Amino acid sequence: MFLEPHFKGQRSGWIEVICGSMFSGKTEELIRRLKRAKIAEQKVKIFKPAVDTRYDDEKVVSHDENAILSQPISSSREALKVSDEVSVVGIDEAQFFDDDLPDVCQKLALRGIRVIAAGLDMDYSGKPFGPMPNLLAVAEYITKVHAICQHCGNLATHSYRLSLSDEQVLLGEKDSYEARCRTCYQMGNILDFRPKEEPKEMPGPTLFD
Repeated sequence: MFLEPHFKGQRSGWIEVICGSMFSGKTEELIRRLKRAKIAEQKVKIFKPAVDTRYDDEKVVSHDENAILSQPISSSREALKVSDEVSVVGIDEAQFFDDDLPDVCQKLALRGIRVIAAGLDMDYSGKPFGPMPNLLAVAEYITKVHAICQHCGNLATHSYRLSLSDEQVLLGEKDSYEARCRTCYQMGNILDFRPKEEPKEMPGPTLFD
């Protein structure tokens, strides 16, 4: 479990990134850290991409329906408008933001702000997603979380798209995506290749039948 670092002396900022596949608990972990910061009476500001309205227009909501109020923004540079009173900035669905996000996060950290960003590290095709690789490169702390493969039960690192769309950004939930391990992801649309159980033999007639 991630434990918040403590620095003595002047206020110091840093960047934390929580990444993984869909259904891996990224937003859940983001909300957990932000709520801990609020318990510590730190001033928190949370941003989400305006394009993501799957659960709520203004709240960051996890798949387990935990929620925290946020501000939807269309450009990552809007996050630079936070006041100097803010100690912690949370950013959800970081992969949907523009390529300026890593620079924005660094500017916030240089202002002494703790930045916590959560997002998909890979898109449905297994390629790095949006600004995530550059954001991971400049982060002090990286947490990779894993889902459970819906076919074999191993750790899942990929988001497998069930639809035929080839658009990189396609908002959806369990009706559109599955979490899969590396092997099951490579199996493609063979959705159920697990060995079938042998049918149990029915007991034969007894002397008393």
